[in-house]
Amino acid sequence: QVQLVESGGGLVPTGASLRLSCAPSGRTFSTYAMGWFRQAPGKEREFVGAISRNGLSTYYADSVKGRFAISRDNAKNTVYLQMNSLKPEDTAVYYCAAGSGGGYAYDRNRYDYWGLGTQVTVSS
Repeated sequence: QVQLVESGGGLVPTGASLRLSCAPSGRTFSTYAMGWFRQAPGKEREFVGAISRNGLSTYYADSVKGRFAISRDNAKNTVYLQMNSLKPEDTAVYYCAAGSGGGYAYDRNRYDYWGLGTQVTVSS
């Protein structure tokens, strides 16, 4: 069983930056591909980005490409989501997810474990 804990959310103005962190429990962090999703009020949970087990491959939704960056430190059991040039439409609860199997990075079904989320609010 893997427990995921997100942190780093908050209220920021348009154009600001935030860095979210996700620290899974357990010693098998490096065996999981990690993803970030978000859910705004009244909307479905959507893919934000993902990173492969070894950190060499990253994937992003078009809406965040060029503004967000995912990285991981397997020695610290932590994955990060650096968010720059934030916009009001980025306001959502952000979730970290871990997947041990295969599948498309953007597919929610490929992820086995989910965190409880952290709120990001971008004021206009």
